[in-house]
Amino acid sequence: MTESISMRRRTTAGAVLGAATVTMGLIAGVFYIFACAVMPALHRSGDRVYVEVMRNINDVIQNPVFFLSFMGALVLTGVSAWQLRHASCARWVWAGLAAYALTFLVTIAFNIPLNDALARTGDASDLRDRFESAWVAWNAVRALLSTVALGCLARALILYGRSWSPAGHTSPSGA
Repeated sequence: MTESISMRRRTTAGAVLGAATVTMGLIAGVFYIFACAVMPALHRSGDRVYVEVMRNINDVIQNPVFFLSFMGALVLTGVSAWQLRHASCARWVWAGLAAYALTFLVTIAFNIPLNDALARTGDASDLRDRFESAWVAWNAVRALLSTVALGCLARALILYGRSWSPAGHTSPSGA
């Protein structure tokens, strides 16, 4: 019975780590595509088009699917860090959590206030001037940090998988 509980805990911990890795990948991809394609494409637009499109993006991105991924990456990585706190891969999960916590903080402290400021009425040129370079720079920080978090979780997942043997025992090195 104890072995059965241990096997279920291991399966659950692996599933949570896998889900954390997937959600982190989704979020890192969102920030990456904004950095590589969306913002450079919008940069080519006139001020009114730029402001209108960014306002539309800011409106439509506030949806349950994005929210589940954005918050899910944080929650799942936190749960995984706790579940695997004694595993050989723990430091990688904690590093991923720290990198994503910083990503989350940057979003809350910089990108969202910039989005809110862009939503206000005013001259499109002035709104864009106060928004574009700062938002692009902070998004690059988010893209980098979330990619680091993804790399850490991927490494943890590899180490976690290697620590598993067919007999249900961890390898001697744990790596």
